[in-house]
Formats: sequence, structure tokens, C-alpha cells
Amino acid sequence: MDAAAVLDHLRRLNATAAFNRWAGFEVVAAQPGEVALRLPWRADLGQYAGTLHAGLMSALVDTACGYAAHTAVGSRVVASHCAVDYVAPGTGTAFVATARVVKAGRRQIFTRAEVHGDRDGEPVLIAIGSTILIPLG
Repeated sequence: MDAAAVLDHLRRLNATAAFNRWAGFEVVAAQPGEVALRLPWRADLGQYAGTLHAGLMSALVDTACGYAAHTAVGSRVVASHCAVDYVAPGTGTAFVATARVVKAGRRQIFTRAEVHGDRDGEPVLIAIGSTILIPLG
């Protein structure tokens, strides 16, 4: 599949996920093994300090990594492990998670992701993460 077909496929898949629609995840780039998701800032996604809730940063990592794995192996996947490190406050007008497959095996797919906040047009790293995913068939 070429990059345009992968992007179209993931956008259609993303539209079927109720959580992703509620959160506002947008698939903005995709090619086999690599995906970028965007989340525009909304106040209702914040926590008590007014920054993006860590749970949503984790969801961005999990979803971007899952989509990257899906494009690499051609089947649906589920996470067996997800780890996220928060390196800066989640502030910005939007957040972009970029994920890539590190290694795709038959039973496990290893991925890594970064989440950047858009601050005055400049991307600022706010979280890094990794997942291990299992193909469903």
C-alpha cells in the first residue's frame, strides 16, 4: 500500500473508534510503519493545572503506536505493554504524536513514539513512549 492509501485507510479506521472521535484524534500522516496523530487542545482535555491530562498523552502514544504497528503487519493489534515518560508540561495549541515500528515480529511488534506540543508554532517534546503490540491475526 502506498502512503496515500495507508493514510486513507487509517482515517477511516480512526473514524470507527468512539474514544478517538470523542478525544478529537486526527490521523495527519501515515506510511507503512509510521504514523502521526494530532490532537487539538480543548480545555475539557485538561487536568486541574490546565495542562493536557497525562491519560490523553498516553492515549496518543498507544493509538499512534497501534496504528504504526497495524500498517506494518496488516492486521489489527492490541497492546500488551505501554510505557510513557512525561518530560514537559502538556501545554500547546495542539499535540502531535509520531510513532514508528522498531521491530515487527510474528508475535510481537515493538514501537516508539514522541508527543510534541505546538507552542507558538514550535514543537516542544512533552512525552516519549513505547509499546509492545500483539497482532490479532
